[in-house]
Formats: sequence, structure tokens, C-alpha cells
Amino acid sequence: MSARAPASVLWLVLLALWRLWHRAEAGCSEERRCCPGRDPSCASSGWRLDRVYGTCFCDEACKLTGDCCYDYSQACPALPCIVGEWSHWSGCAEQCKPNLRMRRRYVKQEPKNGGEPCPLLEEKSGCLEYLTYQGQDCGHEHVPAFITTSEYSKERKRRAVSPLWSSDTEEAGYCVEFKTESLSHHCTVETRPYARWMQYLREGYTVCVACQPPAMNTGNHRCSGDGLGSDGNKVLRWQAVGNPRCQGTWKKVRQVEQCSCPSVHSFIFT
Repeated sequence: MSARAPASVLWLVLLALWRLWHRAEAGCSEERRCCPGRDPSCASSGWRLDRVYGTCFCDEACKLTGDCCYDYSQACPALPCIVGEWSHWSGCAEQCKPNLRMRRRYVKQEPKNGGEPCPLLEEKSGCLEYLTYQGQDCGHEHVPAFITTSEYSKERKRRAVSPLWSSDTEEAGYCVEFKTESLSHHCTVETRPYARWMQYLREGYTVCVACQPPAMNTGNHRCSGDGLGSDGNKVLRWQAVGNPRCQGTWKKVRQVEQCSCPSVHSFIFT
């Protein structure tokens, strides 16, 4: 009996040591736990990554708090979000008006264990459809009229007599009178030599804008932004070529064959 006692005691000591060692090595693998977010109940006992022995955690937030169990990375590998390809762009939400189009992509794998989060899943972009569902032209009234000084028309005439300038479909052109409603302060402070004509744009003035063949659309032989079909109450937009910050609004007065405004208030569509 006395001979067996030391053996029994030794076995019990070894068993206790094994349990202590096994407990010290316990972690996420032993508990079979990997939890999303911050979960205080998702815990185990063992060595932590900061080399402290005690309570350790197996939730995603442990990486931020620094109290993960030593085997967290192996037991709970980070899985990134995986998304599919972008869909095709949708059509405009409305025809003939500035609106939005959209495209989407979908999640194939949600992120886990602190993996890279999902990127943007939806994109929107401005759009303007120029055709109705019946195929009719529309939307041009929302496009600003791009204008420049009438002095540039002299260059157009010089190019027109050149054999390199094509005039197979020469049109007579026309003139549109507008009454300016508003303009940005960037017009009045313009001092560059080629852009000083912008200084003569003033609110409440009637200006003439000529539509000449080089600026005409080949389909309808009109200039974009000329206010086709709009009445005197429709507010239209214009923008100066050479300084995109010089812009404003005006209302169409009438269309005539020839412009008759003073030179400082005479412009051309580009």
C-alpha cells in the first residue's frame, strides 16, 4: 500500500499539470468560437497575443482591443468581402430631363473575422436622354448655350473661303435674341485679352447670338441651346467659352434672320 502511494500521487500530480498545461493552451480552437463584432461572452482562457495569461477573446473586435487569444488568427482567419462585377448602367430615370442613372454590384461573400469590408455597392451618375421612348428629339433645352464673342465669326468667314474648309451643306444661319436674367461675377472680373468680351455681359440687357453653319447640328441644322420651342417665360442657361465659371441664365425674346445688337452685345453659338 505504501509502495503504491508514491505512484498514485505522481499520477495525480502529472494529471494536474497536464490539465494546467492544457488549460493554458486553451484558446479559440479549443472553444471552437469565432464571433462577429464585440461579444464579451465570446471568451476563453489562455495566453493572449499581448503575452498576458488570462481571459482572452475570439470576437472580431479583439484585434482592436488587443485581447485576442493567441490562436485567433489561425482559428478565425480573416475573410474579405467579395463582390461581383458591376451591372450595366441603367437608363435615365426620366427622359428629356437631367436625372440620374445607376448601376449595382452584389456581395458574393460577407466579410468575417475582421476581413476587409465591402466596397461601394451602388453608383449613381448624372445623365440626360435626348430622345423620348418614341424616338423624338428632346432634352436640348437643358443644355447650356456655349457662346463666344462675335469677333470669332470673322475667323469663321476666313476659314470658309479656304479650300480646306468644307461647305457642302452651307446654311444661311439665323440669330436669336435673349434677355439676360443672371450671370456670375466671374464674367465681370475677366481681364485676359482674349476673354475681355465677357465684361460686357450684363443683367437685364438684350443680346444677340448668331447661329452659324459651323456650330449647327448636322441633323436639325440648329445650334444647341438656342431655346428651340421655348417661350419667353422659360429660363435657359448659357456659358462663356474660355471661362466655364462665367455663366448665367437668360430668356428667349425672338428668332430673327439677322442680328442687330451693338457689337459688344453680339455673340455667336459655338
